[in-house]
Amino acid sequence: MQRIEDYRKEFIAYLELNLALKEPINLYEPITYILSLGGKRLRPILTLMTADIFGSDYKKALDAALAVEVFHNFSLVHDDIMDDAPLRRGKATVHEKWDINTGILSGDAMLINAYQLFENYEGEVFRNLAKLFSKTAIEVCEGQQYDVDFETRDDVTIPEYLKMIEYKTAVLVGAAMKMGAIIANASMEGQENIYEFGRNLGIAFQLQDDYLDAFGDPKTFGKQVGGDIIENKKTFLYLKALEQSAPEQVSELEHLFSIQPADATGKIETVKSIFLESGAAERTQQEIAIYTEKAFVVLTKLEISEEKKLLLKKFGESLMQRKV
Repeated sequence: MQRIEDYRKEFIAYLELNLALKEPINLYEPITYILSLGGKRLRPILTLMTADIFGSDYKKALDAALAVEVFHNFSLVHDDIMDDAPLRRGKATVHEKWDINTGILSGDAMLINAYQLFENYEGEVFRNLAKLFSKTAIEVCEGQQYDVDFETRDDVTIPEYLKMIEYKTAVLVGAAMKMGAIIANASMEGQENIYEFGRNLGIAFQLQDDYLDAFGDPKTFGKQVGGDIIENKKTFLYLKALEQSAPEQVSELEHLFSIQPADATGKIETVKSIFLESGAAERTQQEIAIYTEKAFVVLTKLEISEEKKLLLKKFGESLMQRKV
């Protein structure tokens, strides 16, 4: 088994090897740009790690890992357009640096490039990877649509929100891990269990992202802090605050989430104070811990060594302690 940092270095080296700029420049330069912005590389690391955990040479999973990362970044390019987001990982988003049409077309090319990478696998492995990827890709689109729909709905429930983040974020984490298991020819039970581990960890990860969006450090978070509040997104924080606040705070919160002032500074600070006073911030952290523990329970079902289970647990714990 490798250290997490070893998987990351191996993946980044492979990514850079595949980032050669091609013609037309205006199509491929934005792709190189978004893929070079850094990020946690969480999903590809999980693909490589899982292949290793199930006894394969993890380097065989590099193309699948790259496909997952390219697809993830494709979704970010298009999400940023839909959200009119100015920053991604502390830098200008693709549509801000170029324009919306460039973001759409380069994003489309990234989706196709992701599919192409699976062509480097053969037979049953190729079929199972492509099938999983297609299922996951459409679920991510469904999750994004739920997210968009929630912006104009006043009756979003917490179960609906959790389903949305499962589709928009968690299924790709689960799929990244299952791909590693497929490449390693793990048992069907092993593949499903590692998927469940990743899915639960993905939900915890997104809840943590929601929390950091409100309470993260702008210097380390890499995105605009308060972005969800500006966009009136009904996050777990918001929904819990509605559930636990006094009537006058509920009215104020609902009003603030119906407006988009030119200067959102006051809105952000007031909403954050309600999140804290209502206990919604604390409850969100508890929910993060619940889903993290659900992931860890799945580890007991995996027929792998205790050393490998410990590695997965440490990785999960590190995600929940992150500041970015």
